[in-house]
Amino acid sequence: MGLSLALNTARSSLLANATQVAVSARNSAGATDPSYSRKVATVISGGGGATVSVRRASDDALFDRMLDGTSSLASREALLGGLASLQQTVGDPEDAASPAAKVAAFATALQSAANAPDNDDLARSLLDKASDLAGSLNRAAGAVQTVRRDADTAIRDSVGRINDLLAQFDLANRSVMKGTVSGADVSDDLDNRDRILAKLSEEVGITTVARAGGDLAVYTDSGVPLFDRAARTVSFAATAVYNPGTVGAAVMIDGVAVTGAGSPMPLQGGRIAGLAELRDEAATTYEAQLDAMAGTLIRAFAETGTATPPDPARAGLFTSGAFTPGGAALLPAGDSGLATAIRIHRAADPAAGGSLATLRDGGMNGAGYRSNPAAAGTNAAYSGRLDALAAALKGTGTYAAATGIGGSATLQDFATTSAGWIEARRKTATGEVDYQTTLLNQASGALSAATGVSTDDEIARTVQLQQSYSASAKLISVIDDLMKILLNAVN
Repeated sequence: MGLSLALNTARSSLLANATQVAVSARNSAGATDPSYSRKVATVISGGGGATVSVRRASDDALFDRMLDGTSSLASREALLGGLASLQQTVGDPEDAASPAAKVAAFATALQSAANAPDNDDLARSLLDKASDLAGSLNRAAGAVQTVRRDADTAIRDSVGRINDLLAQFDLANRSVMKGTVSGADVSDDLDNRDRILAKLSEEVGITTVARAGGDLAVYTDSGVPLFDRAARTVSFAATAVYNPGTVGAAVMIDGVAVTGAGSPMPLQGGRIAGLAELRDEAATTYEAQLDAMAGTLIRAFAETGTATPPDPARAGLFTSGAFTPGGAALLPAGDSGLATAIRIHRAADPAAGGSLATLRDGGMNGAGYRSNPAAAGTNAAYSGRLDALAAALKGTGTYAAATGIGGSATLQDFATTSAGWIEARRKTATGEVDYQTTLLNQASGALSAATGVSTDDEIARTVQLQQSYSASAKLISVIDDLMKILLNAVN
């Protein structure tokens, strides 16, 4: 019985060593996989032998911190990408292509034309600068709509990835629960489930709740269930075309809006949160600034009637394109969409059949709006209207709080502040990305230190196991020799 017991012990030791070596080999193979957690083989003695229990190294607190860092970084990166696109189209206030520079160039051309009202070349330059200014506002507004549309498309793609990841999570979660109940090794299944959660956290901020039997529930960082026994439906209706004033649809999770001004439980992290902030807040605020500039131009250059009582004011050099059947340009009721619609009055453009003289004399909306008291063509030195327009352009206006920089300012100052506003937002977002990157690197490093694989440690462990394996094999050899001696003695 003594030799049999020793043989059983040696055999179980060999099997335990073989299992431990296999686990060490798994660890070495997964050392380069950032989502792989170190497997720990624990030898349990009893019953005349030894068994091996395999578990994985884990740290729930560090993993949750890593998920939070991933969500925060993805949100800020999504916002920064859109802000960088807007900033590139706006340029630096000193850049000749920026709206602020266009306002300055137009103001200079206007003053030059007022100083020499009979100079057709200066009048043509004034019209060209006005056209450049209107075009810069058109292009900037178009860029805003492009950024909003691209953000909307990215939200749609993100929602598709979320639904796919939730389906994968369902399968992984079932595997963990099934293996937990049967007592099987579920360490690889847990790794797979965590890998899915890490990808999910890039799209939406999440929190997890562990339950009995290996089950795991997943919620958004605002508390909306994403997975609770089953995957919840995430839906989004993309908007094909973005025009001024278009309101993008909200992302819905199980019927609850998680983005948009009306959301009762808005997302805080993840790519969707950053894209929604870009689409619904940053881009629309900048659009309001562009519209306010266009509205200021249209109102500052409006023509007033000379009759008694005077006819209502009409749009002059700058118009939004709304004309009455008789040809007069209407003043817009509000600023919304004006940056997209602003253009030069056709009555002032010779290419459209107009006359440069209307810049000096007025009358773009008909004879009743002509400022020059002399008969047409008899007082080319009249500068009264151009002087008044130059003064109006330098005047102080009031801008709504919706622009993000509301208050009183000249158009030039407002345009410069607007360019500074978008650059400030971009710099802030850049700083947040750098900060969140640092936090994520620290969390990932700490998690890797706690659960990752050290190839040096695995090599040392394998050497020790091989020595133990050799000792067990030697013991079996000795037992074999003793058994032969015993059998020979009996015979």
